Amino acid sequence: MFHAKQMVANLLSEKVEQLMEWSSRRSVVRMNGDKFRRFVKAPPRNYSVIVMFTALQPQRQCSVCRQANEEYQVLANSWRYSSAFSNKLFFTVVDYDEGADVFQQLNMNSAPTFMHFPAKGKPKRADTFDLQRIGFASEQLAKWIADRTDVQIRVFRPPNYSGTIALALLVSLVGGLLYLRRNNLEFIYNKTGWAMAALCVVFAMTSGQMWNHIRGPPYAHKNPQNGQVSYIHGSSQAQFVAESHIILLLNAAITMGMVLLNEAATSKGDVGKRRTVHRPVDVRSRFRRLSGPSRWPLQERPIMQMYSDCSRREGQS
Repeated sequence: MFHAKQMVANLLSEKVEQLMEWSSRRSVVRMNGDKFRRFVKAPPRNYSVIVMFTALQPQRQCSVCRQANEEYQVLANSWRYSSAFSNKLFFTVVDYDEGADVFQQLNMNSAPTFMHFPAKGKPKRADTFDLQRIGFASEQLAKWIADRTDVQIRVFRPPNYSGTIALALLVSLVGGLLYLRRNNLEFIYNKTGWAMAALCVVFAMTSGQMWNHIRGPPYAHKNPQNGQVSYIHGSSQAQFVAESHIILLLNAAITMGMVLLNEAATSKGDVGKRRTVHRPVDVRSRFRRLSGPSRWPLQERPIMQMYSDCSRREGQS
């Protein structure tokens, strides 16, 4: 009995040591079918494993997998270089082209998918990350891991100076434009320009761009089985980036139509056309106005006069 326990302890120590060695080289450990069954599925195990099932090969054309992999790498690096790093949690990845048998074993037909394999027992339903509803941002993954493992990970993103550079270029461009036109700044008081700028902000906010910025959803979804691309999300609690663009274009088209109608009604063109756009024509009132003897057109007066004469003659007879 003691010998069996010693063998289990040695096997567990060997597995943990091997995972720690791999994690020291790369924050995310790549696994094939054999490694997955040995280090993730098979006991003994006193550590939790986060596995991303993905398809990163170019022939798979999975743009969402590449985006999710970037966020996953940020999260794994944040854990690897944090002061709380330990052998209680490991980040791994299984690519479809390196572990197709694992996908078949788990009856998995979509990627990317994040799963948590606890130290004890089998994974439950909550151990599969709801990517479609929450998105795959590193912060959202960190919250999910904290809920499943009680391991708190503070996400540290590498410095990105592209926003700062873009802002500096924009300020320089605006400053240069103001300097060149310093003697004529009437364009600042252009109401049309400010209205267009305000509409752009309104379109961006009402189309869900802020939600996209926070949640980081994919642009669209391609079904790996039949290759069909979906631009509209099936759930009411999530969306694709393509949906925001569609809503933005629809709102812009409706707004442009209202502006054109207003311009047509208030322009200094044909009075009849403006009256037609502004209000419907009252046919009965126009007929009453034309029914007076002095309002009939000149070419129609003889006909009406003949009709009146015939009516009087019939009355006298």
